[in-house]
Amino acid sequence: QVQLVESGGGLVQPGGSLRLSCAASGFSFGSYAMNWYRQAPGKERELVAGISSTGSNTNYADSVKGRFTISRDNTKSTVFLQMISLKPEDTAMYYCHLWRGSVRRNYWGQGTQVTVSS
Repeated sequence: QVQLVESGGGLVQPGGSLRLSCAASGFSFGSYAMNWYRQAPGKERELVAGISSTGSNTNYADSVKGRFTISRDNTKSTVFLQMISLKPEDTAMYYCHLWRGSVRRNYWGQGTQVTVSS
């Protein structure tokens, strides 16, 4: 079955960097777009970044443009989120996401916590 396993979160000071990874299995990874979402306490889950199946197209939330970069390695079935110049408002649980239109279903990882604090 589909599995999405995030890693790479942690505690970082403002201005610092982190690289999140999402290891995928159970489906044809190279055939699907992938996304990163985040959810802060008391707030709705929001789309942070998305990447097309080949990696040729990406999109970002306005709040992270210029600071976050989404990428993927289809040979390793992994999607990444490089985050730089982190701000306290980036503090959230970050989730890897897949939408499979063929079965009309969303898939989520368990999340990885990112905390930006001095």
